Amino acid sequence: MSSLKDQICVVGIGETPFRRPKEPDGTNLTIQLQAIEAAIADAGLKNKDIDCIMPIEGLAHAEEIAVNLGIDDLRFQSTVRIAAAAPGSHIMVAGMAIHAGICNYAVLPVGWYGYSGNIRVRKVMKDNPLVFSGGPTARDFYYPHGMNVPPQWFSFMARYHMNKYGTTREQLGAVAVAFRKHAQLNPHALMHGKPLTMEDYLGARMISDPYCLYDCSLECDGAGAIVVTTVERARDLKQNPVYLMGFGQGQPYPADDLSNRADILEMGVTHAAPRAFEMAGVTHKDIDFAQIYDAFSFQVIEQIEEMGFCKRGEGGAFVEDGRIELGGQLPVNTHGGLMSEGHVMGMNHIIEAVRQLRGDAGERQVKDAEIGLSTGFGDFMDGSVVILRK
Repeated sequence: MSSLKDQICVVGIGETPFRRPKEPDGTNLTIQLQAIEAAIADAGLKNKDIDCIMPIEGLAHAEEIAVNLGIDDLRFQSTVRIAAAAPGSHIMVAGMAIHAGICNYAVLPVGWYGYSGNIRVRKVMKDNPLVFSGGPTARDFYYPHGMNVPPQWFSFMARYHMNKYGTTREQLGAVAVAFRKHAQLNPHALMHGKPLTMEDYLGARMISDPYCLYDCSLECDGAGAIVVTTVERARDLKQNPVYLMGFGQGQPYPADDLSNRADILEMGVTHAAPRAFEMAGVTHKDIDFAQIYDAFSFQVIEQIEEMGFCKRGEGGAFVEDGRIELGGQLPVNTHGGLMSEGHVMGMNHIIEAVRQLRGDAGERQVKDAEIGLSTGFGDFMDGSVVILRK
């Protein structure tokens, strides 16, 4: 794996607006095609240059994307089945395929009508466990006891951490307030123009204790895509390349069950982060910013700990006093994240990392940004970590 360090580049990024309309005006496929074509154009390529497509499971098929883009020579396609950890893992797999000479230019899309299409609404069907968020484990052991949605699954980890380490709601609120501050500098964010104070946070209605309304990510309609290729090909393209330094993928044990783990705080990034840092050859002090998958506020604190930016139990204090805000020790989710920009399964985190390293983030630009990090995790905390540099 170490031979891939600095051999693969992100050369194109594309996004659609993030919206919350009452009715969808297309399909998961059509919204992804918009982002893909924007990413291809950003790279200065043509549709037919793409010969590798890696979509997210359940959102689109490579074949239908290829047909709609007029790609007549699709050399490679693949999907890593780890939900929202997949964007980071797809970079790793696409990088390996490109480095091996199997394909030349890969596009990695994510997109859905996650708000107007109600994709989180699932009908109970015993003969098809895949319609359940969480699959058969959730169907058989969580749903009968009322644990039906992700805020319930992840809130008990937050409560455990609070009981064990003294983490406070104000510390969870520091995460929400920081990301909302960043969203005020991002016209693309759903929560742009809607500031949030700690008083607002503490007064919000409870969703699943200790998670209130502002601890949760924003379902939305939107899509994002990136194009990756080799360093050699990148030199002839439109944008300054962003180099991929290190990758990591991991899963906790058991991978398909949250409540029966010996270590309830173990995550995929617990295992993925050391692999990514080793491959990249950098330390935590080298990271200028982090785009951390923020399905919920505590999971940001948890990932900061599990990646080694601080010890377990110290994550609450780490996020206080502006340390994760722009200008702080480790700016996190400079675009507003899933909690204030919009939930597109973390592809917007990777896109924001690329913007920061290109120096194209405008008012929210991290000064002298050289190296950044992006994480992702799936329903039961499969994890991916990607380290990038300019």
